[in-house]
Amino acid sequence: MVDDVERWRAALKRCRPGHSHRSRYLNNLAVSLRDRFTQRGVPSDLDESIEIHRAALLIRRAGNSRRSESLNNLANSLADIFTHRGIPCDIDESIELHRAALLLRPVDRLTQRGVPSDLDESIEHHRAALLLRPRGQSDRSMSLNNLAASLRDRFRQRGVPSDLDEGIELHRAALLIRPLGHSDRPQSLNNLALSLGDRFRHRRVPSDLDEPIELHRAALLLWPPGHPDRRWSLNGLTNSLGHRFRQRGVPSDLDESIELHRDALLLHPPGHSDRSESLNDLALSFRDRFTHRGMPSDLDESIELHRAALLLRPPGHSDRSESLNDLAFSLRDRFRQRGVPSDLDETFSLFLQLPHISHAVSRADLTAAKSWAAAAEETNHGSVLLAYRTALKFLDQHVNLLSSSSRHFDVVRMATASLTADAFSCSVRHGALTTAVELVEQGRAVFWTQLARLSSPGLSLAGDTGGALAKELEQLSFHLRSAFDQSTEDQSPQIRQLTIQWNDVVSRIRMLPDWSRFLLPPFQYSCDALIVLSDQNPVHVPIDVTQAEVSELSSDFQSVAEQFGCSDHQNKLVGILRKLWHDIVDPVVQSLRKSNVCPGSRIWWCPTAEFTLLPLHAAGPYEKERDNLSEIYICSYTPTLVTLVRARQRISRYASTRYFVAIGQGNPERGKELRCVTPELAAISQLLVPIVSSFTSLEESDATAQGVLDALKHNQWLHLACHGMPNRQRPFESSFAMRDGPLMIKDIIRSNWQNREFAFLSACHTTVSDEKSPDESIHLAAAMQFSGFRSVIGSMWSVDDEVARQVVSAFYDKLVDDSGRLDCTRAAVALHKAVKKLRRNNIPLEQQIVFVHIGV
Repeated sequence: MVDDVERWRAALKRCRPGHSHRSRYLNNLAVSLRDRFTQRGVPSDLDESIEIHRAALLIRRAGNSRRSESLNNLANSLADIFTHRGIPCDIDESIELHRAALLLRPVDRLTQRGVPSDLDESIEHHRAALLLRPRGQSDRSMSLNNLAASLRDRFRQRGVPSDLDEGIELHRAALLIRPLGHSDRPQSLNNLALSLGDRFRHRRVPSDLDEPIELHRAALLLWPPGHPDRRWSLNGLTNSLGHRFRQRGVPSDLDESIELHRDALLLHPPGHSDRSESLNDLALSFRDRFTHRGMPSDLDESIELHRAALLLRPPGHSDRSESLNDLAFSLRDRFRQRGVPSDLDETFSLFLQLPHISHAVSRADLTAAKSWAAAAEETNHGSVLLAYRTALKFLDQHVNLLSSSSRHFDVVRMATASLTADAFSCSVRHGALTTAVELVEQGRAVFWTQLARLSSPGLSLAGDTGGALAKELEQLSFHLRSAFDQSTEDQSPQIRQLTIQWNDVVSRIRMLPDWSRFLLPPFQYSCDALIVLSDQNPVHVPIDVTQAEVSELSSDFQSVAEQFGCSDHQNKLVGILRKLWHDIVDPVVQSLRKSNVCPGSRIWWCPTAEFTLLPLHAAGPYEKERDNLSEIYICSYTPTLVTLVRARQRISRYASTRYFVAIGQGNPERGKELRCVTPELAAISQLLVPIVSSFTSLEESDATAQGVLDALKHNQWLHLACHGMPNRQRPFESSFAMRDGPLMIKDIIRSNWQNREFAFLSACHTTVSDEKSPDESIHLAAAMQFSGFRSVIGSMWSVDDEVARQVVSAFYDKLVDDSGRLDCTRAAVALHKAVKKLRRNNIPLEQQIVFVHIGV
């Protein structure tokens, strides 16, 4: 490398200003200096490289065929100097130079500064660059590394596991083509170790804990003392040792980690952009040692280091919430140990800064808000309701940064956990019943809520400004749904930009008079019920049952449900329904009676957490001379109150017409034959053909997945008789079995049906949701409802083929009103009457209660 630098210096001396080769010699000398810096880490080489690249760029003016090369090379050197000195203007200039180079040459490297759209754009260009560097090409390892690094950044921001897994494989591929002696091998060792460490924290696989430590040690051996990049391996090794200590409790790991953190801090002097992270890491290590050994001095030092880190993360800094949370935790630990009130006061003064963050909400922000809620619950602090409000607000904003894709559902599930139920419980305990309704609405079905926002009916806003906003929102919603449908990546730059524009329009609409709550909700610690009445304040119903008892009851019911149709389980089922009545439903019924809700009225259940897995509509004493719930009230369900409100507000444009399609698939690609599908559709046809505007029947070879989707473009009423195939592990792959294969939830939610009225899903398991995230209601019936149907009937478990035929015949007979017309608001009453008729036919109990109504 020394020979290259001196050779190009000599060549440049012989090449006077104005010579046709001078820009090439300048460029080659600058590249050689940058390479020498990479190998030796002497900053003056990089400074000289930048100045020489600038000189070459002055010669390669607009129109020069090599201008894009100089723009790109200067940008790379500026990115390197930013990495080592942390001066923001260097990275900003690097990005602008890369953009300029891209205008002249479509593929180049982009560097980013934490702006989401820059990150997505960077990934797209790194993928394109990799395609242009096939196996054997000398720069392929650089493209592999750059793409992997950007994917890791996106994982850390949004938490999508596939980004992390892909990044690890790319880093492994880069390491294979950077053998011993390669100048970039320590960088590859370090980067692979960091990504494996991320995956360990995410999944807790032991091998992902040990391998990073060995990789970081190997990288440290290759960095010469004093090399600026040595700090990356120091940081990585210290963090990995800390994680292994927390996992296995070996004291030597923690002690070594602290010493290495001290060494790393020396490489991040005051003014360095990474100093706050180094301070924070060292502080966490001291807190770990305090937890392990109980030495007060370790906790004190942790607090002082966290304070120093927080000062370097002012309001607006993307990591400020992390520092607020970490310092608050250490202060709370000291309060527990010493009982000094000022430590607890400062803890909550830090948390109270969270609602005022101004940057895009990250997982760290949401984690900090949830920590605040937990700390407030533990100490009975007065900020607890504000903490829950903030956490649910952050949850909503965080989900808005993700596309409405099933790939992101795991992120939603982990972020939500028990947050909604805890917020509800806390509000009830504080007597804030209206707040309880608002918070439970805000935290349930967040995935579906985002979809619903994009398919809202046309707005009618007054004035020229209102009309323009309504039109702009409608166009953006259409383009967003189209982008989601076509996207092959986890979040394209197009989707990101459209989401930003959509949020901006919604904000402007909320500034209009009377529209401040546009697209907002209409309004672990205990079990409670709230009765929301149309003309009164909510009514609190204490439920004398623990969360553990609800979990046990739910588990018992799931075990019995798995035996339906293959063993004698009648007594077990009745026992569960009696307990459900005694512990949960009867107290609600008594309160309804006190609130003058007359027998025969319709009620809607909106269960949360594990209550969603229980057949509340079927509860009862099951004794002679005593009524079960179904004999007192007519029950429906709704996943959220706002869903029910929207369904009630949505008036069909086709009030004078009824377009009905009946689809039956008794011989799917997979699954046993359903013998009663044809007679079921024949009975519907005989009853409805004389009274509907249009009746279409699709069976056998015509009943395909695409056939269903096409039919629903032209019909507002649907009857679907087929196999339902739930998928608890991957709920978005739950499906209806068609002749050509499955019609999945993820296919249904891509549709943008308008003014759909009613769907009868005569299939098994159409309301079976993901047990790990019951509040999201990801099941077939919910997919139909959120895709436009105001009223849906589905099943909670397996349906007998013959029973389904009997229920369907009785149901449609009751659905037609006195004037001979269909009315979807009669669906719950019609189902109630059809099931009542079944009871006289000696139908098994579980088949009498299998169908449920959702919606208006």
